[in-house]
Amino acid sequence: MTADPRTPMRADARRNRDQILAAAKVVFQAQGADVPMEDIARSAGVGVGTLYRRFPDRESLIRAVARDSFGRVLEEVRAVAREEPSAWDTITRLLAHSRELRVTAQLALLSERARAVITGDPDIRGFRDEIFGLIDDLVAAAQREGSLRTDIGAGDIGVLLSLLVRHFPAADTGVADMMLHRATALILDGLRAPGMPLPGRPLVQGDLA
Repeated sequence: MTADPRTPMRADARRNRDQILAAAKVVFQAQGADVPMEDIARSAGVGVGTLYRRFPDRESLIRAVARDSFGRVLEEVRAVAREEPSAWDTITRLLAHSRELRVTAQLALLSERARAVITGDPDIRGFRDEIFGLIDDLVAAAQREGSLRTDIGAGDIGVLLSLLVRHFPAADTGVADMMLHRATALILDGLRAPGMPLPGRPLVQGDLA
């Protein structure tokens, strides 16, 4: 049984939980959401019993990782929007540098089990709706600036992100990083106004499963 989330955790319990979540993000990204729980405990530097006291099953750990990542994404989008001088710079930075966006997207893309947990959780849906609302605002602002093409919607940004998180078949991590940077640069170049006309219509949140 997990502790009541409304009950404040001791410092050591909070530290263990944070270590487990951080390790799970790394291990899930590298090996998928079906990796043995023992591997996650070992990576976190805690015993398996400690892991199961905090997260009694894989679904509860996936849910906690996704909630933590979506919450961090929301904070990140807000912070980047405050720090960058324009909506275009904000979109560029989010696409190019957001590790948390990649964690959450990769979980949903690479695991049927994780996708079921993520789509079925009301807290995660709430985070997702807030994030898409902010991206909608950024898209509209960048279009008013004249920097983003006018036939783009927030759903298009979500689709492009899903392309960027897929595995790059590289010989080593250095080449993989270069592939990612080049693909991101090409995508950003395609997003700039005015651009060639796109088929169909701008995608919105409701278009994405």
